[in-house]
Amino acid sequence: MRLIRHRRVRKTVFGTPERPRLSVFKSNRHLYCQVIDDTSGRTLVSASTLSPEIRGKTTKPSELAELTGKLLAEKALKAGIEAVVFDRGGHKYHGLIKSLADSARKTGLKF
Repeated sequence: MRLIRHRRVRKTVFGTPERPRLSVFKSNRHLYCQVIDDTSGRTLVSASTLSPEIRGKTTKPSELAELTGKLLAEKALKAGIEAVVFDRGGHKYHGLIKSLADSARKTGLKF
Protein backbone atom coordinates (compact mmCIF):
# COMPACT_ATOMS: atom_id res chain seq x y z
CA MET A 1 0.00 0.00 0.00
CA ARG A 2 2.88 2.38 0.73
CA LEU A 3 4.23 1.94 -2.79
CA ILE A 4 0.80 2.65 -4.26
CA ARG A 5 0.55 5.85 -2.21
CA HIS A 6 4.08 6.79 -3.20
CA ARG A 7 3.34 6.38 -6.92
CA ARG A 8 0.18 8.44 -6.56
CA VAL A 9 2.05 11.27 -4.84
CA ARG A 10 4.93 11.17 -7.33
CA LYS A 11 2.51 11.94 -10.18
CA THR A 12 2.17 15.48 -8.83
CA VAL A 13 5.36 16.10 -6.81
CA PHE A 14 8.22 17.08 -9.13
CA GLY A 15 11.52 18.73 -8.29
CA THR A 16 12.84 21.61 -10.39
CA PRO A 17 16.23 23.35 -10.20
CA GLU A 18 14.60 26.29 -8.36
CA ARG A 19 12.63 24.07 -5.97
CA PRO A 20 14.02 20.50 -5.79
CA ARG A 21 12.29 17.52 -4.21
CA LEU A 22 13.16 16.36 -0.69
CA SER A 23 12.63 12.61 -0.82
CA VAL A 24 12.47 10.51 2.35
CA PHE A 25 12.96 6.74 2.54
CA LYS A 26 12.45 4.90 5.78
CA SER A 27 13.75 1.37 6.29
CA ASN A 28 13.24 -0.69 9.43
CA ARG A 29 16.40 0.73 11.02
CA HIS A 30 17.41 3.91 9.22
CA LEU A 31 16.15 7.08 7.53
CA TYR A 32 17.56 8.29 4.24
CA CYS A 33 16.73 11.65 2.68
CA GLN A 34 17.84 13.32 -0.52
CA VAL A 35 17.28 16.63 -2.27
CA ILE A 36 16.76 15.76 -5.94
CA ASP A 37 16.53 17.83 -9.13
CA ASP A 38 14.14 15.74 -11.25
CA THR A 39 14.74 17.63 -14.49
CA SER A 40 18.38 16.55 -14.62
CA GLY A 41 17.95 13.45 -12.43
CA ARG A 42 20.71 14.47 -10.00
CA THR A 43 20.91 14.15 -6.24
CA LEU A 44 22.04 17.55 -4.96
CA VAL A 45 22.31 16.82 -1.22
CA SER A 46 21.80 13.72 0.90
CA ALA A 47 21.83 12.70 4.55
CA SER A 48 20.93 9.62 6.53
CA THR A 49 21.13 8.18 10.01
CA LEU A 50 24.29 6.42 8.80
CA SER A 51 26.08 9.73 8.15
CA PRO A 52 29.32 10.06 10.15
CA GLU A 53 28.11 13.35 11.68
CA ILE A 54 25.08 11.59 13.23
CA ARG A 55 26.17 8.02 13.80
CA GLY A 56 26.66 7.14 17.45
CA LYS A 57 25.22 10.34 18.93
CA THR A 58 21.98 8.77 20.18
CA THR A 59 19.96 5.60 19.85
CA LYS A 60 16.47 7.13 20.03
CA PRO A 61 14.83 7.06 16.58
CA SER A 62 13.04 10.39 17.00
CA GLU A 63 16.28 12.16 17.94
CA LEU A 64 18.06 10.52 15.00
CA ALA A 65 15.33 11.80 12.67
CA GLU A 66 15.72 15.33 14.05
CA LEU A 67 19.50 15.23 13.62
CA THR A 68 19.11 13.91 10.06
CA GLY A 69 16.69 16.70 9.15
CA LYS A 70 18.97 19.31 10.65
CA LEU A 71 22.04 17.94 8.83
CA LEU A 72 20.18 17.81 5.50
CA ALA A 73 18.92 21.38 5.88
CA GLU A 74 22.42 22.65 6.74
CA LYS A 75 23.89 20.91 3.68
CA ALA A 76 21.09 22.22 1.45
CA LEU A 77 21.48 25.80 2.66
CA LYS A 78 25.24 25.56 2.12
CA ALA A 79 24.56 24.37 -1.46
CA GLY A 80 22.26 27.36 -2.06
CA ILE A 81 18.93 25.51 -1.79
CA GLU A 82 16.37 27.39 0.29
CA ALA A 83 13.03 25.88 -0.75
CA VAL A 84 12.05 22.28 -1.49
CA VAL A 85 9.00 20.18 -2.31
CA PHE A 86 8.45 17.50 0.36
CA ASP A 87 8.03 13.90 -0.82
CA ARG A 88 7.21 11.74 2.18
CA GLY A 89 7.62 8.51 0.21
CA GLY A 90 4.09 7.23 0.78
CA HIS A 91 4.45 7.33 4.56
CA LYS A 92 1.99 9.11 6.81
CA TYR A 93 3.09 12.54 8.02
CA HIS A 94 3.68 11.65 11.67
CA GLY A 95 6.37 10.15 13.85
CA LEU A 96 9.83 10.06 12.34
CA ILE A 97 8.80 11.69 9.04
CA LYS A 98 7.23 14.61 10.90
CA SER A 99 10.20 15.11 13.23
CA LEU A 100 12.61 15.06 10.27
CA ALA A 101 10.54 17.65 8.39
CA ASP A 102 10.06 19.87 11.44
CA SER A 103 13.77 19.96 12.26
CA ALA A 104 14.60 20.79 8.63
CA ARG A 105 12.09 23.65 8.78
CA LYS A 106 13.57 24.94 12.04
CA THR A 107 17.04 24.96 10.50
CA GLY A 108 15.82 27.21 7.68
CA LEU A 109 14.59 25.04 4.81
CA LYS A 110 11.24 26.15 3.34
CA PHE A 111 8.63 23.56 2.30
